[in-house]
Amino acid sequence: MPLYETVFIARNDVSQQQVEAVADGIAALLETDGGAVRKREYWGLRSLAYRIKKNRKGHYMLLGLDAKPETIKEIERQLSLNEDVMRVLTLRVEEIDEAPSVILSRKGDDRERGFRGPKPAGRFESGRGGRRGYDDREEFRARNEREDSRDIDGEAE
Repeated sequence: MPLYETVFIARNDVSQQQVEAVADGIAALLETDGGAVRKREYWGLRSLAYRIKKNRKGHYMLLGLDAKPETIKEIERQLSLNEDVMRVLTLRVEEIDEAPSVILSRKGDDRERGFRGPKPAGRFESGRGGRRGYDDREEFRARNEREDSRDIDGEAE
């Protein structure tokens, strides 16, 4: 039988147990038609790239399926009728990798991030247009320099 990977996104207001129940329903449907679920991963509640049906987050579930094409069509139909499921994507694959998917392996990965140095100062303290007093503006500096030069020459007194 052909192999498929199905990912579905459930609404964020359902619980993880309800998402697992949807996956159990798919497994039961497969077993009645002679198929099997070879891989099952719950990816958790994740942020969506854009809103789907007014939701910003969703529960992701990956299923590796060994089934007939007719059964896959029925599974997609059942998932599209389920009010808790927002999106479904099914792909035909050559083999189902038994190792954890990239999503799960990255989730547990505590990558070592190199030290990038001290945090730079805020925009106004970075040296470009840093904090200046009222008298530091260019017109006042020029006026003060003129007055200072008059004091040296003795013209002002």
